[in-house]
Parts: sequence; structure tokens; C-alpha cells
Amino acid sequence: MENKKLWAKDSANLKYLEIIEKFTVGKDKDFDVLLAQYDIVGTKAHCKMLTKIGFLTEEENESIQKELDEMYVLAKENQLFIKDGVEDIHSQIEFNLTEKLGDAGKKIHTGRSRNDQVLLAIKLYLVAEIKSIAQLSKKLFERLISLSETHKSALMPGYTHFQIGMPSSFGLWFSAFAESLSEDLEVLAAALSVVQKNPLGSGAGFGSSFPLDRDFTTKELNLKKMNINSVYAQMTRGKSEKITAMAMSTLAATLGKLAYDICMFSNQNYGFISFPSELTTGSSIMPHKKNPDVFELIRAKSARIQSVPNELTLLTNNLPSGYHRDFQLTKEIIFPGIQDLKDCLSIFEFMLQHIIVKENILKDEKYDYLFSVEKINELVMNGASFREAYREVGNSIENGTYHYRNDDLKHTHKGSIGNLCLEEITQNFEEIFRKFN
Repeated sequence: MENKKLWAKDSANLKYLEIIEKFTVGKDKDFDVLLAQYDIVGTKAHCKMLTKIGFLTEEENESIQKELDEMYVLAKENQLFIKDGVEDIHSQIEFNLTEKLGDAGKKIHTGRSRNDQVLLAIKLYLVAEIKSIAQLSKKLFERLISLSETHKSALMPGYTHFQIGMPSSFGLWFSAFAESLSEDLEVLAAALSVVQKNPLGSGAGFGSSFPLDRDFTTKELNLKKMNINSVYAQMTRGKSEKITAMAMSTLAATLGKLAYDICMFSNQNYGFISFPSELTTGSSIMPHKKNPDVFELIRAKSARIQSVPNELTLLTNNLPSGYHRDFQLTKEIIFPGIQDLKDCLSIFEFMLQHIIVKENILKDEKYDYLFSVEKINELVMNGASFREAYREVGNSIENGTYHYRNDDLKHTHKGSIGNLCLEEITQNFEEIFRKFN
């Protein structure tokens, strides 16, 4: 086994290195592929800064930038591989440069630690993924708003405590989750604000004696600000992941609740909605079954995503300041969660394109009492006190003389059912979404 560790000494026992590497690297190389393009972006900015302060010549930087651009194309196509004996993608990129450019490749680590190098790559990855999640959320939001407008007049029963409550509408139901996504996006925007700060130049957590230009790299990387204190910059490892995961969990909670509603409302006892057979799953022995497996898996994945902040907390909570190898495992926790969330957002929007809403649901006699509040309101509108009206309607229900239906009432429920405020909800969403541009 060739010694290709950037940090290894010439006297290192290669047999022992192999044993230790197998345990310490673990699954890390699998996730490193996702960071390759972001490490290259960070290295390009760092090399431009080294050129500006005189540690690389213009010719050296030009050669480095050219090689990095070629590697970036490979990384985007998942064709940049970690060779046997190379510890990680960060080392591989430096080895590639050294093999091609010699001493120029050996200079790129000047003023940079593995700590701030990896931390920057993770932050750039999180920024890109947060923006991707926001885009997918926008598509789902627009689908929900469109469904709300289409079905704003289709009435459905509203439930509390799993009991029939008051009249609602599909427009109200769809737009409720649209507004929920809007608030989830606010949390996601807050996470973006925290994450998109430049840690490069913090070194191993204690800065550098080189005259690094951190303002230059911050602008070059298109980041909003920098992490000022070098010790704190390293403390954002784990914290950035957890804040992102907390924002993801609020989105996942919305998806999970909507998926639950759909599973419930599509079963035969409710029968409010349905989907084409090809979007459901059958049973191996019951030929009549049309199972909502997609939404059940969204519900399950959403629950698992909501556990990610807690898992990251358990991993990082009892660590002092400074870098610790424990942080390596944050990638195993949050990276799959990000992909799960993106998958759920995407498939949800696709499935809702094909939702079928049943009409005239409220003609079923079991919903007769649904309009009892409307009867109370009618009596109040005609001069009765609310308490007297409540008592009169309540007694009629108890003694079996209640017979009022929606068609009997002069003052049907017009409030939130008729006024969906879709324009206001959309304006709020768009205002928040602009923070991701």
C-alpha cells in the first residue's frame, strides 16, 4: 500500500495505516463524491487569493485554475474518483494537481488546514442543497395553490378529535398546506443565512500567520459574510448541519401531515379523494386493494427526517470547542436526509397532479350535524344571544328534532371557506423565496 496520506510521515508503518484507515474512513468516501465540486470551487477561490497575496505566480494560478476546471466537469458528472490508498476527495484533488503541475500543486494548501477546507466544502454543499430544496418546495407550493383554486367550492367535512366538526372545503385544505410550506420556507431561509458564511482562513481553528485576504475569498465564493472568529468558525462544523436539519424537519413535518391526511381521506370509510390505479399499489391476496404506498413512504421518510436534528445533537452535543473526528459522521446523518427530503418533495408534487376530488361529499346523512354551528349563527343573526342559540340547537340534537341541513340555512358558512386569501399566501411565499436568489 503506497503512502498517499498528506499528513503521514515517511517512517509510518503502512500495515498499521491500512488497519486504522479502514476504521476511520468508514463510509466517508461514499459521501465525499458529493463534496468534490464544492471542494474544487473552494480551492479555486483559495488559489486566486494566494496569487493576490504573492504565494502563487500568475502562471501557476492559471495552470491550477485550468486543471481545477477540468476536474470540476468530472466532479459534476460523478466521474472524479478516489484512487486506492488516497484518503479522501480533498487529498485526491491535491494529488491530481501535484501529478500534473509538480511544485505548483504542492503550494495550494498554503494558509489552509484540512479543517477549514472541508468545512467550506460542506457549507457550499449545504447552501446549494438548501436552494434546491427551496426550488422543489416552490413547485409543490404552486401545485397546492392551483388545486386550492380549482377546488375552492368543493365542500368537505372538517374534523377535530377525529370527530365530524364543521364545514370545510378542499380549497381551504390545500391552501392550508401551501401556507404551511410558506412558513417552513422562512425557517429554511434562516438556515441559509447562517450557513452561507465563509470559514476559509480560520485554518485549524486558530487562524494563520500568512496575510490571508478573507474578504477576497468571501466575495469570490459568493458568500454573504464570513465567520469572523477563527475558533468559532470551526465550531460551526456540526452546527451548520444541525441548523439545516432543523429547517428540513419543519418541511418534513408538513409533508408528513399532508401524507397522513391523504392516506386517511383516500380510504373507503372517508372516500374524499382517490388516485389512478397505476399510482397505487395492490395486494398480493386482496384484488380490490389500492394502497397509498407512495404517501405512506413519504410519511415514514418525513418522520425519519425529523429525527436528523436530534441525531446530530447527540453526536455533537458533548464535544468541546475545536475540531474532533466525530464531525465526520455528520455527513452520514444529514446527506441521506437531504436526498430523502428532495425525493419526497418531488414525488409529492407529481402525485398531486393526479389527485381526484370527490364531489357532493356532504350529501351523506352522517354529515347532517356538520351544519349545527351554521344554525346557531343564523339564530344569532336573527337576534338571539349565542348562549341561547347554542342551547336551542344543542337540545334539538339531543332530543332528535334537529333536521337542519346546509340548504335550509340562510347564512351558510362564508368565512374562511369562501375567502381563501390565495393572493396573500402567494405574495408571502414569493417574498420569502426571494431570499434564496
